[in-house]
Amino acid sequence: MILMKWQELPATMQTPEVKKYYKLLKKRPVDLLAKRLFDVIVACILLAILLVPMGIIAVWIKLDSKGPVMFRQTRVTTGGREFRIFKFRTMVTDAERIGTQVTVGQDPRITKAGRLLRKFRLDELPQLLNVLSGDMSFVGTRPEVVRYVEQYTPEMWATLLMPAGITSEASIQYKDEDRLLEGAEDPDRVYIEQILPEKMKYNLQYIRRFRFVHDLGIMLRTVLAVLK
Repeated sequence: MILMKWQELPATMQTPEVKKYYKLLKKRPVDLLAKRLFDVIVACILLAILLVPMGIIAVWIKLDSKGPVMFRQTRVTTGGREFRIFKFRTMVTDAERIGTQVTVGQDPRITKAGRLLRKFRLDELPQLLNVLSGDMSFVGTRPEVVRYVEQYTPEMWATLLMPAGITSEASIQYKDEDRLLEGAEDPDRVYIEQILPEKMKYNLQYIRRFRFVHDLGIMLRTVLAVLK
């Protein structure tokens, strides 16, 4: 991964709050390169291994409910750039039109197949394609939708110095996020005002302490958390 030039970043990121994180990452060129090489090599290997299982999941989704196999949504990654994320569809068609953009505990929009896919995070397997394209990395801040990014504080924008991630320390700590939102009168507001700021503390700490070897540790702990 090559760090963007400072002058190429959007104005919302060219701030003193982001600058201090930029300087820290600038000192880690070897770790950034190792991170990108790891992403490309491992994503290729996993796609080859998981091609058949992913095909089976695709058939299961089609048989379970009406709608497309894939769910694609606009998210935000490096430098505030928008991209389309790949996920296996786990909700009914047009779920975003009949509910919030966050998922709550027993969300009625989730399909039968979707519940199991979400439980073991199998719905995120297609994101290997996003990793190959460079829009995402195995480890990094989970990509948010545009409306949530618009609520970022000046310091939170520093998380967009690196690609969005499939997993992170925040993902591990908040793996039951949907249960925390269950029963909330306004899940979107609770997410923006309470959960997002807490998750960002972990995301910013990740950048401050960034090392490629730490990524490997987070990936291992993610697997253990899912299995648990």
